[in-house]
Amino acid sequence: MSLLKLSESKWRLVLSALLVCAVVFESGKGVFKKVGETLSVQTGDTLSLRCRGKPVQWSVPPNVEEDEGRLVIVQQERFSLLTLVNTTVADTGEYTCFPMYCEDKDCRREYSKAVKVFVFFPDPRELFIPSSSHYEMIQLRSNWPTVLPCQVTSPEAKVTLHREFPPVEVSVDGTEISFNIKKGFTIHRPRPHHAGVLHCVAALGNLRQSSTKYILIYVNYPMSPPAPVIQASSGSVAVGDNLRVACSAVGERDVFIEFSWEYPGQQIGRPLYTEETTIPVGGKASRQQFQSVLQVDEVRDVDQGTYTCTAQNLQGANSVSTTVKVVPKTKKLPV
Repeated sequence: MSLLKLSESKWRLVLSALLVCAVVFESGKGVFKKVGETLSVQTGDTLSLRCRGKPVQWSVPPNVEEDEGRLVIVQQERFSLLTLVNTTVADTGEYTCFPMYCEDKDCRREYSKAVKVFVFFPDPRELFIPSSSHYEMIQLRSNWPTVLPCQVTSPEAKVTLHREFPPVEVSVDGTEISFNIKKGFTIHRPRPHHAGVLHCVAALGNLRQSSTKYILIYVNYPMSPPAPVIQASSGSVAVGDNLRVACSAVGERDVFIEFSWEYPGQQIGRPLYTEETTIPVGGKASRQQFQSVLQVDEVRDVDQGTYTCTAQNLQGANSVSTTVKVVPKTKKLPV
């Protein structure tokens, strides 16, 4: 990763909006040099970024976005100029220029042609971007990588990951957990043992600082929405008889499936009576069958119609329906 330290009070970068992009800076009057993906800029300096193209759109770090008084963006004939004054460590982050594709008045970003520069604003007193909260809650999803955003302000800081209880340093092997200087630590395949309270520690010279504490809560996410199956005890029920409509779906262990019903009797306020069960599939604990049985006692004419079951988990919902016909009660002939 290429890093460039500059001490000029004025910064000028030209970010090309072409498919083959070149990022350059002005190191002297009229002299430009290429830079890499990152820059280190002294706090307090004015940052000026220039992006070729018309029109273009900028994306900036959250702190800059919220402080419009220091940020000015001007669209010139051939380029857009972004100027940020009174820079601080909190301005550390990614600055992105998006060329815009326009048809009449309808414009959209061309993400494939975007040019990004990550700018560090080192401060010998602040190794992490300041945060107003001491704790941050993060959900560990079993099906998605989790990022601990302990963003440092200097690329030279050495960063380690630590667990609060018990107080130990967490191993970062680059596979299960990896570190990126531009975004923090990533847990690639979260598992229950990753849950707990963690924090980052940055060290630079004689300075050592801790980040916000991250409360990691593990949630076992399903791979997909449930696929329910519905079956009525009978497609034709006589008045006065009882009806059972069963809805079942198979899911992963520790992943709850919730059922809801729509039925003809709702129109007159007929109460909903259901019985729900969960049993292992094939004797294996890794898969479970969830079932909801709608019970209709002493069927009446109003109970004729469509019964719809909706099964929902954290990934989404699916519905299935069946139709039940109500027929007159057969009269018994005298013997």
